[in-house]
Amino acid sequence: MTEKQRTLLFIKPDGVMRGLIGEIIQRVERKGLIITAIKLVKFDRQKAEEFYAVHKGKPFFEALVEHVTSGPILAMVAEGPEAVMVVRKLIGKTSPFEAEPGTIRGDFGINVTKNIVHASDSVENAEREIKFFFKEDEILSYEKPTEKKFAV
Repeated sequence: MTEKQRTLLFIKPDGVMRGLIGEIIQRVERKGLIITAIKLVKFDRQKAEEFYAVHKGKPFFEALVEHVTSGPILAMVAEGPEAVMVVRKLIGKTSPFEAEPGTIRGDFGINVTKNIVHASDSVENAEREIKFFFKEDEILSYEKPTEKKFAV
């Protein structure tokens, strides 16, 4: 049996401002995951630097911080079997030029910075990143009607 997981996915300002919120949520839901928390937020510089601290000192750090603070982001928690891996497959490789057609980044990404989305890359990072945006009581728990067991 596959492990039910939670992962963080957020739509970066380029995705929000290009009107891709519905498209991205639809892809997540069509894959069978459920959205258990969602909110539109604006990163300030301090929070963005804190969130991406693992990349501090790398050549792309400044451009990434500038980009994610340039407009609203839509943060969400996706839940389901092997959610971390499933969402990573849905979004594609970091570079839109290397991402497969049919992935979010392959279909909509412009460059490595403006690649539409961020998603947790491990279960451990998902737990940390989810807490960055959501309190535990903001994350709902529910099942799809198709997953419920009904008495006959």
